[in-house]
Amino acid sequence: MAILSKGRLSKMMLDVLLQFPPGTKNLKENITLRLGLVGQMSSTRDINAAWDETKGKAAKLYPEKFILDNRNVLQWNDGSVRVLDEKISVTNFKKLNELAETENCSVNSLVTKLISQYKKQNKKQ
Repeated sequence: MAILSKGRLSKMMLDVLLQFPPGTKNLKENITLRLGLVGQMSSTRDINAAWDETKGKAAKLYPEKFILDNRNVLQWNDGSVRVLDEKISVTNFKKLNELAETENCSVNSLVTKLISQYKKQNKKQ
């Protein structure tokens, strides 16, 4: 039986997380310790579920402080990590694949060529 709901535990974790100085390591373990008796009485399953929710909230609500990397690891945003747009629309994905097939090359080599052309055009302007 859960001591607290996942949402309540996640809120408590976020409150503790925001109190840490930038650069603090082992965030999950430190938060669990700071939760005291609540952290000790909660099951590992509840802690893990709440931590997953907390990471998402922290990265979404405080992007100036936290970044969630592509492996779903919460990191401090010290300015050295730059989040790139990794999404492409379904329509553009299909068009890109069709163009690569027409040109008889891979999508990767096609994108390389497109970037090269783009850079050449911008230098001329």
